Amino acid sequence: MSNSKNYRPNVAAIIVSSAYPKEKKVFVAERNDISGMWQFPQGGIDAGETPTQALFRELEEEIGTDQIEVISEHPEWISYDFPKHVAKKMQPFHGQTQRYFLVRLKDESLVNLETEHPEFIDHKYVDVEQVLDMVARFKRPVYAQVMEYFKKEGLL
Repeated sequence: MSNSKNYRPNVAAIIVSSAYPKEKKVFVAERNDISGMWQFPQGGIDAGETPTQALFRELEEEIGTDQIEVISEHPEWISYDFPKHVAKKMQPFHGQTQRYFLVRLKDESLVNLETEHPEFIDHKYVDVEQVLDMVARFKRPVYAQVMEYFKKEGLL
């Protein structure tokens, strides 16, 4: 990460269902502003919040539940730059630096995308191998790195 760029601190969740570890499919949600674009739930870390606190808050805001258990946390912050068209909307940030968590829903029936400020219109569980074909191109290297780490750890 270059010191000349301003990165937004962010958390992201790779969610597995309550059937984990028997089933290792992961949760993806379709954005409400870009049809056909799927992603993991994620969001900014507010001033004074720890990454874990932000994780629980963001999941409540985005998928209507914070009823999760944290299975693992990626050991490093991972940064990426926004494409120019996204950077214009996200000023003063050039990109995001993210902390990824692998979490299990305590009860997957609690997912409710009709939140106060909905960000997603649909969700589903998919095989890990499908995820990279579903997400924005600029996020693929980060997603690949994180999922590979959790695979090497025997968690995905």
